[in-house]
Amino acid sequence: MKSHTPFAEFARICKTLESTTKRNEKVAAIASFLKSLQAEELVPAVTFLSGRPFPQSDQRVLDVGGQTLWKIDRRTNQSTLIVKPATIMDVYETFNQIAKAAGSGSRRRKEILVETLLGRITNSDVEYLMRIIFGEMRTGAVEGVILEAIALASNTPIEGIRRAYMLLGELGQTANLSLTQGPNAIQTVKVQLFVPIKPMLAEMAQDLGEVIKEHGGITALEYKYDGARIQIHGKEKSVRVFSRRLTDVTESLPDIVQLVKDRISTSSKEFLLEGEVVAIGQDDKPFPFQDLMRRFRRVREIQSMAKRIPLRLHLFDIVYLNGKMLIDEPYEERWKTLQALVGPELLATRVVTGKVEDGKELMERAIKSGHEGIMAKDLKSNYTPGVRGKKWFKIKPVETIDIVITAAEWGSGRRKGWLSNYHLGVRDDRTGGYSMIGKTFKGLTDEEFATITKKLLQIETRETKYTVYVKPLIVAEVAFNEIQRSPHYQSGFALRFARINRLREDKGPEDADTLERLTLLYEKQFEFKAKAAWMHE
Repeated sequence: MKSHTPFAEFARICKTLESTTKRNEKVAAIASFLKSLQAEELVPAVTFLSGRPFPQSDQRVLDVGGQTLWKIDRRTNQSTLIVKPATIMDVYETFNQIAKAAGSGSRRRKEILVETLLGRITNSDVEYLMRIIFGEMRTGAVEGVILEAIALASNTPIEGIRRAYMLLGELGQTANLSLTQGPNAIQTVKVQLFVPIKPMLAEMAQDLGEVIKEHGGITALEYKYDGARIQIHGKEKSVRVFSRRLTDVTESLPDIVQLVKDRISTSSKEFLLEGEVVAIGQDDKPFPFQDLMRRFRRVREIQSMAKRIPLRLHLFDIVYLNGKMLIDEPYEERWKTLQALVGPELLATRVVTGKVEDGKELMERAIKSGHEGIMAKDLKSNYTPGVRGKKWFKIKPVETIDIVITAAEWGSGRRKGWLSNYHLGVRDDRTGGYSMIGKTFKGLTDEEFATITKKLLQIETRETKYTVYVKPLIVAEVAFNEIQRSPHYQSGFALRFARINRLREDKGPEDADTLERLTLLYEKQFEFKAKAAWMHE
């Protein structure tokens, strides 16, 4: 029997990927690597390539800190003992053991497992193990590249691979199925209850008239709720709820589970629904998104938190019902099916129209209700999991502030060679410095990435392996969705969905917005939102 693939071979592929910026060369290298693997190695190898120790929907964590790894690495590098080199499967199994370690003495057991593993990996390859552990692979092996490599390696049309991935929700499973069972198996992939699928995505739009035109003169407009998107899987009396990131959040949402059991499970045996849950405060106003996330992360005292942050469910789509997959049905038909299944009070607020005035009126109602804006959905559109396109648009008013770039990180993949993840700061008149409020790489063209990289390098003050710190001279206008409280930044705030609109060459750093204005904008949000009591604590 063929022996398992050494981890050194995985590291070699990573080095190859880093050595080229050409997409086709990356695809060819990964495809060749995949074809060399044994069946049981496919899921671990593809998972590692994507920069994760475990598949995306696997909720396990390693819980190994950076300081611990640094100490272990130093001890291991001082050792001259030669042991059997680790394989990809050895690494995966060690990760499993680390994740299982719990209780008294677990920290030391984790250290021993990591130290033993590091002792079986050469110094030149250890970096890639660390990158997996910290989720920072930075080789350009992005999702699209890996999917193309799977298609090439298995001689399967890329459309079939993408569709299978959308339904399976895991790159590793997609690779395993296509390379071990072939194109015919890929074509038969269907929705599997209690296996989350990737959600359909929407494009941003500003002009409602253009959206209506794109949708053939008529579109369905819905509230874009300030909530969390979920998918609900039900089979008889069993109900599971998954987040947008395909994480099982059932235990954190007992009220939603009970609601579905009471109102939907009784009328249907099997279903997969999509919707938004919104946290409701005083006067029926929604809590900010950040407070809703307290529910999703909760693992203790869930019932008491459910009372403090009650949730409301708004359903907007159905993709599976009683054995029938509905993703190829037009949105209009899916909505009719959903209407027949659930009561109107559980449905998203919605109008079908060809008039811009109707859309503006709905937008105004949505904003006054404390939500983000509206969605526009083509009545003829099928459901395309994981795909962003013009079938769905999101339309919402955008707030902007002027910030100063204080540092930037070197990009990977298509952005390799550019400084492209910018540290955003606002003027802090109390200290005379700039307080960080987040990061973003979104909003600029390739030409702008190249231009700003040159400008930043000219004002560099110091540099680490991935980050260049600069004099606070460049001002940018940044759009954002919401201002959140954040303990991670000195400012105490963070911008949600920050995006650079333009560089403000007409402004100097003294013209940037202040922390005081950011605080006022944060408070202004609560004109239409509820504020949790603990915010004042």
